[in-house]
Amino acid sequence: MPQNLQILLDNRPQGEATVNNFRLVTTETAPLQEGQVLVRHHYLSLDPYMRGRMNDGKSYAQPQPLGEVMIGGTVGVVEESRHPKFKVGDSVVGMGGWQHYSVVQGDALGMLRKVDTTHVPLSHYLGAVGMPGVTAWYGLVKIIAPKAGETVTVSAASGAVGSAYGALAKARGCRVVGIAGGKDKCDYVVNELGFDACIDYKQHADAASLSKALRDACPNGIDGHFENVGGKVLDAVMLRTNAFARIAVCGMIAGYDGAPLPMAVPSLILINRMKIEGFIVSEHMEVWPEALQELGQLVATGKLRPRESVAPNLASAPEAFLGLLKGKNFGKQLVKLI
Repeated sequence: MPQNLQILLDNRPQGEATVNNFRLVTTETAPLQEGQVLVRHHYLSLDPYMRGRMNDGKSYAQPQPLGEVMIGGTVGVVEESRHPKFKVGDSVVGMGGWQHYSVVQGDALGMLRKVDTTHVPLSHYLGAVGMPGVTAWYGLVKIIAPKAGETVTVSAASGAVGSAYGALAKARGCRVVGIAGGKDKCDYVVNELGFDACIDYKQHADAASLSKALRDACPNGIDGHFENVGGKVLDAVMLRTNAFARIAVCGMIAGYDGAPLPMAVPSLILINRMKIEGFIVSEHMEVWPEALQELGQLVATGKLRPRESVAPNLASAPEAFLGLLKGKNFGKQLVKLI
């Protein structure tokens, strides 16, 4: 069995996360038991939710245990199998974590799924045709539920979730406006992803200024919004919402280091009879097949052209993850492991 390179959570962050919270180790891979599968990971997904798991406070999921492999989605290829459902060479997606290899129980629910790379590249199963894509689908379809002609917005528009959200919303006949950081990202959102407009939040010092830009981009107001950031971005959007607006809350990356995120004008929830709903996509596995089918078609037909930032090896994962939290990535953040 091969030696395995792994990254563990060594200690919990005190405020902002640093590379010193992680530890790189080499371990021996245990021999396979009956019903198990050995997967060689090709790509690791880095996602904002991981920052919340590093803390030990109350949350929707258990904290990442200290001294164990960091949680994370992976895609790779089966190298050895003692399970009839999987054979050597199968392309698979799972939750293999920050490591080169994983040993997986073939029957464990949701742990390993075969994927077809004929029309969709393997790495996209960690982004547009994976958890981020389904996250965008659920927030748009099940919470916002837009009608053709409505205006919808999304923060972190150039990222894995935001880009999928834009394609899904355009397919439903919506006006789609993104919020992203920097001219290059905004140009990509409009010119390659097909959004109707994109606002560079870095050009606005406060929520009032950002809200004025949203007013120009959304002359008919905002009917639905998908929130990944929180803070001044959410405040600015709320100031432009129409009556009966719907907001799907997926992330609050502006507060992941522990800073409070007070809402500037909470009375708008009542004034606009607004629906605000947070969700965790792993709690809605029943929608994944439908969502993945639509997302796969969008990618295969070129209607969704996701972009990727790829770190070169496992040792570079901590720095790439910290960069993701600061918006340094462009598109889906991956780590190449082979």
